[in-house]
Amino acid sequence: MDFTFTEEQQAAVEAAKAVFAGVLPDGVPSPALTPGAVADDFDRALWARLADADLLSLLLDPEYGGAGLDAIALCLVLRESARVLARVPLLESTAAAVAVQAYGTEELKAGLLARVGRGETVLTVAPHGRTGHDPAELAVTARQDDDGWVLDGVQTAVPWAHNADFVLVPAHTPATDRTLLALVPRPHEGAVLAEQVSTSGERLGELRLESARIPTGNILEAEGAWEWLHALLATGTCALALGLGEGALRLTSAYTGEREQFGFPIATFQAVAVQAADRYIDLRAMEATLWQAAWRVASGAGGALPVAGDVAVAKIWASEGVRRVVQTAQHLHGGFGADTDYPLHRYHAWAKQLELSLGPAAAHEETLGDLLATHPLG
Repeated sequence: MDFTFTEEQQAAVEAAKAVFAGVLPDGVPSPALTPGAVADDFDRALWARLADADLLSLLLDPEYGGAGLDAIALCLVLRESARVLARVPLLESTAAAVAVQAYGTEELKAGLLARVGRGETVLTVAPHGRTGHDPAELAVTARQDDDGWVLDGVQTAVPWAHNADFVLVPAHTPATDRTLLALVPRPHEGAVLAEQVSTSGERLGELRLESARIPTGNILEAEGAWEWLHALLATGTCALALGLGEGALRLTSAYTGEREQFGFPIATFQAVAVQAADRYIDLRAMEATLWQAAWRVASGAGGALPVAGDVAVAKIWASEGVRRVVQTAQHLHGGFGADTDYPLHRYHAWAKQLELSLGPAAAHEETLGDLLATHPLG
Protein backbone atom coordinates (compact mmCIF):
# COMPACT_ATOMS: atom_id res chain seq x y z
CA MET A 1 0.00 0.00 0.00
CA ASP A 2 1.11 3.57 -0.64
CA PHE A 3 0.43 6.07 2.15
CA THR A 4 1.74 9.03 0.13
CA PHE A 5 -1.05 11.58 -0.14
CA THR A 6 -2.02 12.81 -3.59
CA GLU A 7 -1.84 16.44 -4.62
CA GLU A 8 -5.62 16.68 -4.36
CA GLN A 9 -5.62 15.26 -0.85
CA GLN A 10 -2.83 17.62 0.21
CA ALA A 11 -4.77 20.54 -1.27
CA ALA A 12 -7.78 19.53 0.83
CA VAL A 13 -5.59 19.61 3.95
CA GLU A 14 -4.33 23.09 3.13
CA ALA A 15 -7.85 24.33 2.52
CA ALA A 16 -8.95 22.82 5.84
CA LYS A 17 -6.07 24.45 7.72
CA ALA A 18 -7.06 27.82 6.26
CA VAL A 19 -10.71 27.40 7.28
CA PHE A 20 -9.94 26.16 10.79
CA ALA A 21 -7.20 28.72 11.46
CA GLY A 22 -8.32 30.86 14.36
CA VAL A 23 -11.05 28.43 15.42
CA LEU A 24 -10.27 27.68 19.04
CA PRO A 25 -12.12 25.50 21.54
CA ASP A 26 -14.30 27.76 23.61
CA GLY A 27 -14.04 27.98 27.36
CA VAL A 28 -17.63 27.07 28.14
CA PRO A 29 -18.06 24.99 31.28
CA SER A 30 -18.09 21.24 30.98
CA PRO A 31 -21.47 19.49 30.58
CA ALA A 32 -21.36 18.39 34.21
CA LEU A 33 -21.40 22.05 35.25
CA THR A 34 -24.18 23.22 32.94
CA PRO A 35 -27.88 22.35 32.67
CA GLY A 36 -28.16 20.92 29.17
CA ALA A 37 -26.15 21.27 25.98
CA VAL A 38 -23.42 23.84 25.42
CA ALA A 39 -25.28 25.23 22.39
CA ASP A 40 -28.57 24.77 20.54
CA ASP A 41 -26.99 24.51 17.10
CA PHE A 42 -23.68 23.68 15.46
CA ASP A 43 -21.34 26.40 14.20
CA ARG A 44 -23.29 27.62 11.16
CA ALA A 45 -20.75 30.32 10.29
CA LEU A 46 -17.95 27.76 10.17
CA TRP A 47 -20.23 25.45 8.15
CA ALA A 48 -20.66 28.19 5.57
CA ARG A 49 -16.89 28.68 5.34
CA LEU A 50 -16.43 24.95 4.81
CA ALA A 51 -18.96 25.10 1.99
CA ASP A 52 -17.23 28.10 0.41
CA ALA A 53 -13.94 26.16 0.49
CA ASP A 54 -15.64 23.17 -1.23
CA LEU A 55 -14.87 20.95 1.76
CA LEU A 56 -18.47 19.77 2.14
CA SER A 57 -18.42 18.29 -1.35
CA LEU A 58 -14.99 16.62 -1.28
CA LEU A 59 -16.35 13.11 -1.81
CA LEU A 60 -19.15 14.02 -4.20
CA ASP A 61 -18.80 13.43 -7.92
CA PRO A 62 -18.12 16.44 -10.19
CA GLU A 63 -21.65 16.27 -11.61
CA TYR A 64 -22.90 17.26 -8.14
CA GLY A 65 -20.29 19.99 -7.69
CA GLY A 66 -17.79 17.81 -5.85
CA ALA A 67 -14.12 16.90 -6.17
CA GLY A 68 -14.61 13.14 -6.40
CA LEU A 69 -12.09 12.35 -3.65
CA ASP A 70 -12.17 9.45 -1.20
CA ALA A 71 -12.30 8.50 2.48
CA ILE A 72 -8.63 9.37 2.96
CA ALA A 73 -9.29 13.00 1.98
CA LEU A 74 -12.25 13.13 4.36
CA CYS A 75 -10.13 11.77 7.22
CA LEU A 76 -7.42 14.34 6.53
CA VAL A 77 -9.96 17.15 6.86
CA LEU A 78 -11.60 15.57 9.93
CA ARG A 79 -8.19 15.41 11.59
CA GLU A 80 -7.77 19.17 11.14
CA SER A 81 -11.28 19.87 12.42
CA ALA A 82 -10.75 17.88 15.62
CA ARG A 83 -7.53 19.68 16.47
CA VAL A 84 -9.68 22.73 17.22
CA LEU A 85 -12.83 20.82 18.26
CA ALA A 86 -14.82 22.26 15.36
CA ARG A 87 -18.53 21.97 16.15
CA VAL A 88 -19.82 20.87 12.75
CA PRO A 89 -21.48 17.64 11.46
CA LEU A 90 -18.78 17.14 8.83
CA LEU A 91 -18.39 13.39 9.28
CA GLU A 92 -22.08 12.54 9.48
CA SER A 93 -23.28 14.78 6.65
CA THR A 94 -20.48 13.74 4.29
CA ALA A 95 -20.88 10.02 5.05
CA ALA A 96 -24.65 10.14 4.52
CA ALA A 97 -24.22 12.06 1.26
CA VAL A 98 -21.72 9.53 -0.08
CA ALA A 99 -24.11 6.71 0.81
CA VAL A 100 -26.87 8.45 -1.14
CA GLN A 101 -24.46 8.95 -4.04
CA ALA A 102 -23.45 5.28 -4.05
CA TYR A 103 -26.83 3.66 -3.43
CA GLY A 104 -29.61 6.21 -4.01
CA THR A 105 -31.88 6.70 -7.00
CA GLU A 106 -30.94 9.20 -9.70
CA GLU A 107 -33.86 11.40 -8.69
CA LEU A 108 -32.75 11.45 -5.04
CA LYS A 109 -29.16 12.22 -5.96
CA ALA A 110 -30.13 15.01 -8.34
CA GLY A 111 -32.40 16.67 -5.80
CA LEU A 112 -30.15 16.39 -2.75
CA LEU A 113 -26.42 16.09 -3.28
CA ALA A 114 -25.59 19.48 -4.78
CA ARG A 115 -27.48 21.17 -1.93
CA VAL A 116 -25.49 19.16 0.62
CA GLY A 117 -22.23 20.19 -1.05
CA ARG A 118 -23.24 23.85 -0.87
CA GLY A 119 -24.10 23.54 2.81
CA GLU A 120 -27.79 24.26 2.22
CA THR A 121 -28.97 20.81 3.34
CA VAL A 122 -27.51 18.97 6.34
CA LEU A 123 -27.59 15.20 6.75
CA THR A 124 -26.83 13.00 9.71
CA VAL A 125 -26.79 9.28 10.51
CA ALA A 126 -28.36 7.21 13.32
CA PRO A 127 -25.54 4.70 14.04
CA HIS A 128 -25.96 3.77 17.72
CA GLY A 129 -29.02 1.54 17.95
CA ARG A 130 -31.55 1.52 20.75
CA THR A 131 -29.07 1.61 23.65
CA GLY A 132 -25.71 2.46 22.12
CA HIS A 133 -24.50 -1.11 22.70
CA ASP A 134 -26.72 -3.15 20.37
CA PRO A 135 -26.47 -3.28 16.56
CA ALA A 136 -27.96 -0.12 15.03
CA GLU A 137 -29.46 -2.06 12.12
CA LEU A 138 -31.67 -4.08 14.49
CA ALA A 139 -33.13 -1.12 16.42
CA VAL A 140 -35.64 -0.19 13.70
CA THR A 141 -37.79 -2.49 11.59
CA ALA A 142 -39.04 -1.71 8.09
CA ARG A 143 -41.97 -3.22 6.26
CA GLN A 144 -43.11 -2.44 2.75
CA ASP A 145 -46.61 -1.29 1.90
CA ASP A 146 -48.29 0.14 -1.18
CA ASP A 147 -46.89 3.66 -0.73
CA GLY A 148 -43.33 2.84 0.31
CA TRP A 149 -41.94 1.68 3.65
CA VAL A 150 -43.16 1.90 7.25
CA LEU A 151 -40.54 2.26 10.00
CA ASP A 152 -40.91 1.45 13.70
CA GLY A 153 -38.29 1.56 16.44
CA VAL A 154 -35.89 3.78 18.34
CA GLN A 155 -32.40 5.07 17.60
CA THR A 156 -30.56 6.71 20.49
CA ALA A 157 -27.83 9.37 20.57
CA VAL A 158 -28.32 10.56 16.98
CA PRO A 159 -25.70 13.31 16.45
CA TRP A 160 -26.90 16.72 15.27
CA ALA A 161 -30.42 15.31 14.93
CA HIS A 162 -32.14 18.53 16.02
CA ASN A 163 -30.35 20.57 13.36
CA ALA A 164 -30.19 18.20 10.38
CA ASP A 165 -32.67 18.19 7.51
CA PHE A 166 -32.54 14.40 7.04
CA VAL A 167 -31.51 11.45 9.21
CA LEU A 168 -30.19 8.34 7.49
CA VAL A 169 -31.53 5.41 9.52
CA PRO A 170 -30.50 1.74 9.18
CA ALA A 171 -33.51 -0.55 9.45
CA HIS A 172 -34.04 -4.30 9.46
CA THR A 173 -36.58 -6.02 7.23
CA PRO A 174 -37.74 -9.16 9.08
CA ALA A 175 -39.42 -10.56 5.97
CA THR A 176 -36.15 -10.76 4.01
CA ASP A 177 -33.58 -10.51 6.86
CA ARG A 178 -31.63 -7.66 5.31
CA THR A 179 -30.71 -4.08 6.17
CA LEU A 180 -31.78 -1.00 4.26
CA LEU A 181 -31.08 2.69 4.80
CA ALA A 182 -34.00 5.11 5.06
CA LEU A 183 -33.56 8.84 4.59
CA VAL A 184 -36.03 10.30 7.10
CA PRO A 185 -36.91 14.00 6.66
CA ARG A 186 -37.06 16.32 9.66
CA PRO A 187 -39.66 17.08 10.75
CA HIS A 188 -41.71 14.10 9.61
CA GLU A 189 -44.96 12.52 10.70
CA GLY A 190 -44.29 9.54 12.92
CA ALA A 191 -40.71 10.62 13.70
CA VAL A 192 -40.34 12.13 17.19
CA LEU A 193 -37.13 13.56 18.63
CA ALA A 194 -36.35 13.63 22.35
CA GLU A 195 -33.55 15.75 23.80
CA GLN A 196 -30.28 14.09 24.81
CA VAL A 197 -26.87 15.55 25.66
CA SER A 198 -23.55 13.91 24.87
CA THR A 199 -20.49 13.61 27.09
CA SER A 200 -18.96 16.42 25.04
CA GLY A 201 -21.93 18.67 25.77
CA GLU A 202 -23.36 18.55 22.25
CA ARG A 203 -27.07 17.99 21.56
CA LEU A 204 -28.11 14.50 20.58
CA GLY A 205 -31.54 13.19 19.76
CA GLU A 206 -33.43 10.03 20.56
CA LEU A 207 -35.30 9.32 17.33
CA ARG A 208 -38.53 7.42 17.90
CA LEU A 209 -40.20 6.10 14.76
CA GLU A 210 -43.86 5.17 15.12
CA SER A 211 -45.33 3.94 11.83
CA ALA A 212 -43.29 6.56 9.98
CA ARG A 213 -44.01 6.26 6.26
CA ILE A 214 -41.00 6.80 4.01
CA PRO A 215 -41.36 6.94 0.21
CA THR A 216 -39.51 4.33 -1.82
CA GLY A 217 -37.36 7.05 -3.38
CA ASN A 218 -35.81 7.73 0.06
CA ILE A 219 -34.77 4.10 0.57
CA LEU A 220 -31.26 2.73 -0.11
CA GLU A 221 -31.58 -1.04 -0.51
CA ALA A 222 -28.20 -2.16 -1.86
CA GLU A 223 -26.55 -5.17 -0.25
CA GLY A 224 -23.73 -4.12 2.08
CA ALA A 225 -24.65 -0.43 2.14
CA TRP A 226 -24.92 -0.25 5.93
CA GLU A 227 -21.69 -2.19 6.51
CA TRP A 228 -19.82 0.18 4.21
CA LEU A 229 -21.36 3.27 5.82
CA HIS A 230 -20.59 2.00 9.33
CA ALA A 231 -16.96 1.38 8.34
CA LEU A 232 -16.67 4.93 6.98
CA LEU A 233 -18.19 6.42 10.14
CA ALA A 234 -15.90 4.40 12.41
CA THR A 235 -12.83 5.33 10.38
CA GLY A 236 -13.84 8.99 10.45
CA THR A 237 -14.22 8.76 14.23
CA CYS A 238 -10.62 7.48 14.39
CA ALA A 239 -9.51 10.53 12.38
CA LEU A 240 -11.31 12.81 14.84
CA ALA A 241 -9.64 11.04 17.77
CA LEU A 242 -6.22 11.47 16.15
CA GLY A 243 -6.72 15.19 15.53
CA LEU A 244 -8.06 15.73 19.04
CA GLY A 245 -5.10 13.88 20.55
CA GLU A 246 -2.67 15.98 18.56
CA GLY A 247 -4.42 19.15 19.69
CA ALA A 248 -4.28 18.08 23.33
CA LEU A 249 -0.61 17.14 23.10
CA ARG A 250 0.14 20.50 21.48
CA LEU A 251 -1.54 22.28 24.41
CA THR A 252 0.48 20.17 26.83
CA SER A 253 3.75 20.83 25.03
CA ALA A 254 3.16 24.59 25.14
CA TYR A 255 2.21 24.53 28.81
CA THR A 256 5.10 22.35 30.01
CA GLY A 257 7.53 24.48 28.01
CA GLU A 258 6.45 27.59 29.92
CA ARG A 259 5.60 26.23 33.39
CA GLU A 260 8.68 26.37 35.64
CA GLN A 261 9.64 24.49 38.77
CA PHE A 262 12.96 24.96 40.56
CA GLY A 263 13.91 27.52 37.92
CA PHE A 264 13.49 25.22 34.91
CA PRO A 265 10.61 24.48 32.51
CA ILE A 266 8.99 21.23 33.60
CA ALA A 267 9.33 19.94 30.02
CA THR A 268 13.03 19.49 30.77
CA PHE A 269 12.27 17.01 33.58
CA GLN A 270 12.78 13.40 32.58
CA ALA A 271 9.48 12.16 34.04
CA VAL A 272 7.53 14.76 32.07
CA ALA A 273 9.45 14.12 28.84
CA VAL A 274 8.96 10.35 29.08
CA GLN A 275 5.20 10.67 29.56
CA ALA A 276 4.90 13.07 26.63
CA ALA A 277 7.02 10.74 24.46
CA ASP A 278 4.77 7.78 25.29
CA ARG A 279 1.73 9.74 24.18
CA TYR A 280 3.51 10.76 20.97
CA ILE A 281 4.05 7.05 20.27
CA ASP A 282 0.32 6.46 20.87
CA LEU A 283 -0.53 9.12 18.31
CA ARG A 284 1.78 7.63 15.68
CA ALA A 285 0.20 4.20 16.19
CA MET A 286 -3.25 5.79 15.91
CA GLU A 287 -2.15 7.45 12.68
CA ALA A 288 -0.71 4.30 11.09
CA THR A 289 -3.80 2.21 11.84
CA LEU A 290 -6.09 5.03 10.71
CA TRP A 291 -4.53 5.28 7.26
CA GLN A 292 -4.57 1.50 6.87
CA ALA A 293 -8.32 1.47 7.58
CA ALA A 294 -9.02 4.54 5.44
CA TRP A 295 -7.08 3.05 2.53
CA ARG A 296 -9.09 -0.19 2.75
CA VAL A 297 -12.40 1.71 2.93
CA ALA A 298 -11.44 3.99 0.04
CA SER A 299 -9.96 1.38 -2.28
CA GLY A 300 -11.99 -1.69 -1.44
CA ALA A 301 -8.73 -3.62 -1.79
CA GLY A 302 -8.59 -7.13 -0.45
CA GLY A 303 -6.56 -8.27 2.53
CA ALA A 304 -6.05 -11.10 4.95
CA LEU A 305 -9.11 -9.90 6.85
CA PRO A 306 -12.27 -8.09 5.69
CA VAL A 307 -12.25 -4.28 5.88
CA ALA A 308 -13.98 -4.55 9.26
CA GLY A 309 -10.77 -6.02 10.68
CA ASP A 310 -8.66 -2.98 9.78
CA VAL A 311 -11.40 -0.67 11.04
CA ALA A 312 -11.52 -2.58 14.34
CA VAL A 313 -7.75 -2.28 14.81
CA ALA A 314 -7.89 1.46 14.10
CA LYS A 315 -10.79 1.98 16.52
CA ILE A 316 -9.04 0.00 19.28
CA TRP A 317 -6.00 2.25 18.98
CA ALA A 318 -8.12 5.38 18.67
CA SER A 319 -10.20 4.60 21.76
CA GLU A 320 -7.31 3.56 23.98
CA GLY A 321 -4.85 6.09 22.60
CA VAL A 322 -7.00 9.20 22.84
CA ARG A 323 -7.94 8.30 26.42
CA ARG A 324 -4.28 7.98 27.43
CA VAL A 325 -3.36 11.23 25.67
CA VAL A 326 -5.95 13.37 27.45
CA GLN A 327 -5.30 11.70 30.81
CA THR A 328 -1.59 12.48 30.52
CA ALA A 329 -2.41 16.00 29.40
CA GLN A 330 -4.54 16.54 32.50
CA HIS A 331 -1.82 15.08 34.71
CA LEU A 332 0.96 17.26 33.28
CA HIS A 333 -1.20 20.38 33.55
CA GLY A 334 -1.79 19.75 37.24
CA GLY A 335 -4.63 21.75 38.75
CA PHE A 336 -4.60 24.12 35.78
CA GLY A 337 -6.11 21.36 33.64
CA ALA A 338 -9.28 21.42 35.74
CA ASP A 339 -9.89 25.13 35.08
CA THR A 340 -13.02 25.40 32.93
CA ASP A 341 -11.77 28.72 31.51
CA TYR A 342 -8.96 26.74 29.87
CA PRO A 343 -9.81 24.56 26.83
CA LEU A 344 -8.20 21.31 28.02
CA HIS A 345 -11.38 20.19 29.78
CA ARG A 346 -13.19 20.39 26.43
CA TYR A 347 -10.61 18.06 24.85
CA HIS A 348 -11.10 15.66 27.75
CA ALA A 349 -14.90 15.59 27.34
CA TRP A 350 -14.69 15.18 23.55
CA ALA A 351 -12.10 12.42 23.94
CA LYS A 352 -14.41 10.39 26.17
CA GLN A 353 -17.22 10.82 23.64
CA LEU A 354 -15.02 9.65 20.77
CA GLU A 355 -13.60 6.78 22.82
CA LEU A 356 -17.06 5.28 23.24
CA SER A 357 -18.66 6.39 19.97
CA LEU A 358 -19.47 3.44 17.67
CA GLY A 359 -18.15 1.09 20.33
CA PRO A 360 -15.32 1.18 22.88
CA ALA A 361 -12.07 -0.69 22.41
CA ALA A 362 -13.42 -3.85 24.06
CA ALA A 363 -16.27 -4.13 21.55
CA HIS A 364 -13.87 -3.85 18.61
CA GLU A 365 -11.48 -6.34 20.22
CA GLU A 366 -14.40 -8.79 20.27
CA THR A 367 -15.14 -8.04 16.61
CA LEU A 368 -11.50 -8.56 15.71
CA GLY A 369 -11.41 -11.84 17.61
CA ASP A 370 -14.47 -13.10 15.75
CA LEU A 371 -12.91 -12.14 12.41
CA LEU A 372 -9.63 -13.88 13.27
CA ALA A 373 -11.57 -16.99 14.25
CA THR A 374 -13.38 -17.12 10.91
CA HIS A 375 -10.49 -15.84 8.75
CA PRO A 376 -7.34 -17.50 10.19
CA LEU A 377 -4.07 -15.90 9.12
CA GLY A 378 -1.19 -17.83 7.65
